[in-house]
Amino acid sequence: MTMFDDVYPPIDEVRRAVTLALAEDIGPIGDLTGSLVPADAVARASFVARRPGVIAGMSCVRETCHELDTGIDLTVLVEDSGVVGVGSVVARVVGPFRSLLIAERTALNFLCHLSGVATLTRRYVEAASAVNLAARVRDTRKTTPGLRALEKAAVRAGGGINHRASLSGGVLVKDNHLGGVSLSDAVAQAIERWPGRFIEVECDNLEQVSLAVEAGAAGVMCDNMSPEEVRQAVDIVQAHPRGRAGAILVEASGGIALENIAAYARAGANLISVGAITHSAPILDIGLDIED
Repeated sequence: MTMFDDVYPPIDEVRRAVTLALAEDIGPIGDLTGSLVPADAVARASFVARRPGVIAGMSCVRETCHELDTGIDLTVLVEDSGVVGVGSVVARVVGPFRSLLIAERTALNFLCHLSGVATLTRRYVEAASAVNLAARVRDTRKTTPGLRALEKAAVRAGGGINHRASLSGGVLVKDNHLGGVSLSDAVAQAIERWPGRFIEVECDNLEQVSLAVEAGAAGVMCDNMSPEEVRQAVDIVQAHPRGRAGAILVEASGGIALENIAAYARAGANLISVGAITHSAPILDIGLDIED
């Protein structure tokens, strides 16, 4: 185990994603244009950041090189969660020229996208922690299909934390569930079926916050509430003995942006979930420069 393990996704998820991406990019008969380069040509290249940001996705770069051609020698200079500036060299590669040309786009697609997730996450984390060091920014299940484990690792690289990775990861009673069961009954059944599991209730109003607390929920998600309403939800939680003991977390969710996350952190939310850090993160511009 290394110090970087927590910010990397499971290797089986990396291999699956990279294998699919390479097959998609190479196509049925291979790289036509790359075949114009002499078969014995060797090249050196550097992954260079064009914009400042936070790196994520380096495991995908490693796997791309390894899976494509074991003759590619990759030297990583900046690991996931590392900060780069304009012109920073993230990694260097040397190997068969044709193989480097094939690896380029797949490696960059993962590296740029996941670094973009990490970079945007870091911006939210810094904005929230500037006013409340205890507030934690976390992601949602609004992820790219098939890339959830990779994107959630990128969130960790950016300093955020993860919400449940799947529907099996915890209990979150949402408004649509309440179309078939009452809030109190849902929490009671969940406690009985899965003792020890974190049970959270999505609340549209403060009345539901009170109901969730009394029902025994371990978390209340204030959905699309204003910062002032979140502050009132915190007061409701703190008025309950379990809340005063720190056994109930308050989460702000919905409508969170860089412009207002500080207000939600200041209101006392323990958790602030932001779907945008995965579903709307712009890429971090990184290029592969062939050296002369």
